Amino acid sequence: MSEESDSLRTSPSVASLSENELPPPPEPPSYVCSLTEELVTKAREELQEKPEWRLRDVQALRDMVRKEYPNLSTSLEDAFLLRFLRARKFDYDRALQLLVNYHSCRRSWPEVFSNLKPSALKDVLSSGFLTVLPHTDPRGCHVLCIRPDRWIPSNYPITENIRAIYLTLEKLIQSEETQDGFPIRIKAVHVVNEPRIFKGIFAIIKPFLKEKIANRFFLHGSDLNSLHTNLPRNILPKEYGGTAGELDTASWSAVLLASEDDFVKEFCQPVPTCDSILGQALLSEGLASDVQCDDSMRAVKSQLYSCY
Repeated sequence: MSEESDSLRTSPSVASLSENELPPPPEPPSYVCSLTEELVTKAREELQEKPEWRLRDVQALRDMVRKEYPNLSTSLEDAFLLRFLRARKFDYDRALQLLVNYHSCRRSWPEVFSNLKPSALKDVLSSGFLTVLPHTDPRGCHVLCIRPDRWIPSNYPITENIRAIYLTLEKLIQSEETQDGFPIRIKAVHVVNEPRIFKGIFAIIKPFLKEKIANRFFLHGSDLNSLHTNLPRNILPKEYGGTAGELDTASWSAVLLASEDDFVKEFCQPVPTCDSILGQALLSEGLASDVQCDDSMRAVKSQLYSCY
């Protein structure tokens, strides 16, 4: 009995092991594909995603993050990293750059990303400023409906609208079916009932947009028939000449609010300040012009756009 007790007392416990002897951290949960055969084929054709190489590609990106940005506080789960590979058509270097941009913009615009959760945005959600239509378009794309006229500036700052849009995009890409950019890819922007001055403003800024992005903007004015050539009436609410009933904003708000715990876990945890770990890592890679924390708001906003 005594010998056994002595043996137990002298055996090293996990707590007493040196750092080098500690077991390695557990690997992130394995990915399980939820795509239909049709979407698997589409991903292969449009994104160069090969199912037989998918996990190998994810592991390659994970290894690059661990080697080049060991202090980057990011999820390394298969499903999360796969978003960035799909957004950059499985180009490892570009996917890594997008991942870094994604985290750098979250750290350098705290008024948007701090305490980012649905319960903090109840004023925006109740205003009807944005919603997601219940039906997808013929390509399977979700339709995000934004109504700027519902925003009353005296009620809350414009950044609250941006926060609500960001939350909505984050929620949408939780489904694999919507993951090909933001990693999310904006297929088109349809503007209706815009004031005449808007067309003049857009004509000025259009030359400064990438041609691919500029060509995805459609200004319809009051011509709903023009809108219906792009979005069929059966998915649109009657406010936009559709046959899908009244525009429902409450249902999407309920979806976001039901995801409160997920957003708290993702966005409401302490992260390194921009001028410490992440900032030093990015600066050491020669990326200072894109992600310095003391840049003007114009530069900060450009970082956010680069994530979309």
